[in-house]
Amino acid sequence: MPTWLLPEKIADVLPSEARKIEELRRSFLDRFRVYGYEMVVPPMLEYLESLLTGAGKDMDLRTFKLVDQVSGRSMGIRADMTTQVARIDAHLLNRASVTRLCYAGSVLQTEPSGLHATREPFQIGAEIYGHAGLEADAEIQELVLSSLELIGMKAVRIDLCHVGVLKAILQLDPVAKRDEDILFSLLESKDVPGLQSISVAYEPVVRDALLALPSLYGDLSVIEKAAQILPRTTGIQNALNDLQYLGEIAGKEHVTVDLSDLRGYHYHSGVMFSVFVDGLPNAVARGGRYDHVGEAFGRARPATGFSLDLRELARLMPVAERKPAIRAPWGNDPALRARIRELRDQGEIVIQVMPGHENEQDEFECKQSLVCSEGQWILQNVD
Repeated sequence: MPTWLLPEKIADVLPSEARKIEELRRSFLDRFRVYGYEMVVPPMLEYLESLLTGAGKDMDLRTFKLVDQVSGRSMGIRADMTTQVARIDAHLLNRASVTRLCYAGSVLQTEPSGLHATREPFQIGAEIYGHAGLEADAEIQELVLSSLELIGMKAVRIDLCHVGVLKAILQLDPVAKRDEDILFSLLESKDVPGLQSISVAYEPVVRDALLALPSLYGDLSVIEKAAQILPRTTGIQNALNDLQYLGEIAGKEHVTVDLSDLRGYHYHSGVMFSVFVDGLPNAVARGGRYDHVGEAFGRARPATGFSLDLRELARLMPVAERKPAIRAPWGNDPALRARIRELRDQGEIVIQVMPGHENEQDEFECKQSLVCSEGQWILQNVD
């Protein structure tokens, strides 16, 4: 095996792609900033008991684990930054007011999230803490949609679901409640035969509701259909009202509803959403409400947010045009060095050509050269 061979689903990021990722990162963070979000930078490593607090079984399986050579304690490499940011809000900032935080950085996962996904995503996201109302959910959804539109994503669509629908159905039947984990998996894969088989002994109203969920998918009219088909409990009605409100706020042309899209069911506590764009079969961003996570850190705080992988998003972006630059000779002339410094201070890209490498190409396109004319270093167009 060659010594330079990387692990499966781990790859180097080369200059053209790295530039796209960095430009996306700057665009997103600048967008978050104008909405009032403050950036935090959690550590790459934490003790397992802290890193996995409130994260659920799925995150435990996705986390690389190792032993700290200093303390002998078990540590984990972050597979997701959301719970780390919740810990920062709960313990380090400890604010009573609404807090808006954002973050960006690499995470490492034991398994890729999709067929073509990397195990080292570059995660970026935003979270709101301290407000339990739907206004926070609406702002988060507006933020992810506007950020994607800002970078040129077309036909952005948001798919809504709500944890409360399934939880309210299962409260009607203790037998079904015991099968919650299995039912979650069957609904997520829309396995109707499996649902038919497992629900034989359930209460008829619960069985009918579970079998109806996979078909409750489409535009906002699905919410009215669900209100007619599903049991008329307070929990279900409240969940459907939440979806109706958020769907109308986001704009009907952007929104679909899928009441069996339950990814993150064990982690979230209210509305969940997935965002899709043309050119990518999987969701480009996911988010939702997770009010219970703060309790695991000893301080209950309403919370909602989203995150996405910039490496995956960068693959959808067009090939970056070569950046215009200025070519300058290498030399120790003080006037030359001063002129180069002046141009760089103005934001220009100035590449000094090493002796013997005058005709080599890279990702920059040198349309101008710095030449000496009558003792002055001036810019001259390159033919």
